[in-house]
Amino acid sequence: MPEPTQSDTSTASVNLSRMTLFQFFGPGGVLAKRHPAYEFRRGQLNMATAVEDALAEKRHLIVEAGTGTGKTLAYLVPIIKSGQRVIVSTGTKNLQEQLFFKDVPFLERALFGDSTTGQSRLKVCYMKGRQNYLCRKKLYELTDQPVLNGLEEINEFRTLLDWEKQTATGDRAELSMLPETSPLWGKLNASAEHCVGSKCAEFERCFITEMRRKAAESDIIIVNHHLFFADLSVKLTAEKAPDAGVLPSAACVIFDEAHELEDVASSYFGISVSNLKVDDLLRDLEFTLRDKQVVSTDLLTLAGRIRDRSQFFFSLLPEGEGRFAFNDREGFLEELGSEYIGLKNVIRQLHSELQAIPSKPDEIHNLIRRTDELHAQLSFLMESRDPNTVFWIERRLGRGRVQNVFLQATPIDVSAILRQSLFDRFDSIVMTSATLAVAGGFDYIRGRLGLENARELVVPSHFDYESQALFYVPPQMPDPRDAGFSKQATTRIRQILEITRGRAFCLFTSFAQMQLVHDALLGQLEYPMLLQGQAPKTALVEQFRNTPNAVLFATSSFWQGVDVQGEQLSCVIIDKLPFAVPSDPVVQARSRAIDEAGGNSFVDYSVPAAVIALKQGFGRLIRSLSDRGLLVLLDNRILKKQYGRIFVQSLPPYTRTTDIHKVEEFFGCE
Repeated sequence: MPEPTQSDTSTASVNLSRMTLFQFFGPGGVLAKRHPAYEFRRGQLNMATAVEDALAEKRHLIVEAGTGTGKTLAYLVPIIKSGQRVIVSTGTKNLQEQLFFKDVPFLERALFGDSTTGQSRLKVCYMKGRQNYLCRKKLYELTDQPVLNGLEEINEFRTLLDWEKQTATGDRAELSMLPETSPLWGKLNASAEHCVGSKCAEFERCFITEMRRKAAESDIIIVNHHLFFADLSVKLTAEKAPDAGVLPSAACVIFDEAHELEDVASSYFGISVSNLKVDDLLRDLEFTLRDKQVVSTDLLTLAGRIRDRSQFFFSLLPEGEGRFAFNDREGFLEELGSEYIGLKNVIRQLHSELQAIPSKPDEIHNLIRRTDELHAQLSFLMESRDPNTVFWIERRLGRGRVQNVFLQATPIDVSAILRQSLFDRFDSIVMTSATLAVAGGFDYIRGRLGLENARELVVPSHFDYESQALFYVPPQMPDPRDAGFSKQATTRIRQILEITRGRAFCLFTSFAQMQLVHDALLGQLEYPMLLQGQAPKTALVEQFRNTPNAVLFATSSFWQGVDVQGEQLSCVIIDKLPFAVPSDPVVQARSRAIDEAGGNSFVDYSVPAAVIALKQGFGRLIRSLSDRGLLVLLDNRILKKQYGRIFVQSLPPYTRTTDIHKVEEFFGCE
């Protein structure tokens, strides 16, 4: 994916610094002259002003900007105007691409006119996580000692060899023919754990090195939340290493889709060790010994012992399905501690044996670091008594139906960590999303993230929800926890889809419920039925767009970041209020911590989190001023329970009904 060449922007910064935000966003201003569908949005100007003030005053800001506000331009213009280096972090790679390939070029044309050179007038770069980029060193090593499985990998390898000679970025997104699940890419990407940094023979030509150079020269750096927190985590664990991480210093961070921050931060401030992680280390050890011609029968024998002990240790961990708490680590150690100690000892022995190798190549130093890290992480997972950490296990089926076991540790409360590592480190943090407020306030999100003394702003959507959307809740549905709910839900969904003539997203809170309803409706609906998992997410959404009257059945990953405009999506049906699974170990631990501190976890945590999730799901429907459609919630607890009022107060002002005839009338007008 070619990135624009950067050029001097002194003229641009002078012009923009003399311009008020009203002159850009207001009637008759720059935006009105350059945007073909311009309509003045007071909320967009208010948000832009708030961002400008936050940057100038070095204050934090939290903004809920309803869909259609134009929030991207509302933060990009003040950023450019400020002349400061700013990191923009988005929820997904798709949003990154929209910013870099659509919004920034539009701003350039608006500010400078159409370029005759094809060069960018703004200093902007676009960064993804390291695993998205090719490692040249690995590619060359695999050329010398190919370890490929089957004809398919051999053909992919040849494609990569040709592509490496042409690509300027090394970004795998350029390789449309490479499968998303390609095992070969896992062997060749530029993941940090295999990197030897400046000691690498390919360091100067490295795509990560080039990405860091561009970032250092840029005023706006567009990343995603996963890269931002991965980078922040690296810097926190390497305080004395000035070159740690890939992101340069910045005055401000803009978090778009900021409702995701707690979950993303929790994953990067946590720890995970699995049988796969041990296997990866041993495979890299054996490859390095061969590649560097380090003759050591003892090391190869030791690697075999570690592999055997690892497999046995992970097989002994408590049984369970999916994610479950590992509460009785003490009992496990009392009964089977010898197996844990045995695994730790052979890992420590490997560390010592590697240290004893004379004239060690850099790859051996890297293996020493990884071995030391594995030993420390395993010790923390099994022995730590940190009260702010929940310890849990996840079992996943891998290739060949092999069960992989993951030992996990997750912070229960990330607010103190974020306050110290994020909010105290940057002059300004701007957090924005269409779904941050609960019942009009930010108490929930501020408390979960540790955001103090921040300015707050709620910008209503530019859409006329009252006339564009009808919100229907069937009054006679059973409680979603009752055994008869699924059958009734299937009947009601079929009735609604016949009224809407398909053209719908059916969004479920569980994979099992999705599968159950989909299978029950097979052969009953005359409309094309698409199911999550049949194809990659982007391909499935594109298929939905291009298939008249289609119905898509999906779960949580389709509740956000999906944009389908027009009549093609005229209905969104949600089966239940999206409360988090109460048995999830992290949810359990957070709820318990709130209750023990004197709070009410259901009111303070479960309900607000579900409110934000519901707003995200319903947000799929109305994406433009011309969109019109039906929102359905099959869970009538929103009408019957006291907490239902919080959901209703948090939603946009849709026209509401419990009468199916009103739904028929709504679509009879088309």
